[in-house]
Amino acid sequence: VVAVGDEAGYSLRPDAARRLPGRGANMHPDPACFALAVRRRAFGRALRITGVLDHGELAEHIDAPTTTSGHPDRARVASRVGRPT
Repeated sequence: VVAVGDEAGYSLRPDAARRLPGRGANMHPDPACFALAVRRRAFGRALRITGVLDHGELAEHIDAPTTTSGHPDRARVASRVGRPT
């Protein structure tokens, strides 16, 4: 995640390729983790930015349905180790 500045302020953008300029922050791609980070104002601290951050584009990215998240399916992992989910 990076903050991109313009005349209106800063907006948070996903940077999966890690190619955008500026200070970046990592976040687990889970809507619950995103909501917690917004509630705790963690993005401003991690990116060292004061003021209000627009997190609309990042929220759309997190909430968008994806075919793969890069994380193994919990049910499959649990079945391999013999634990219930």
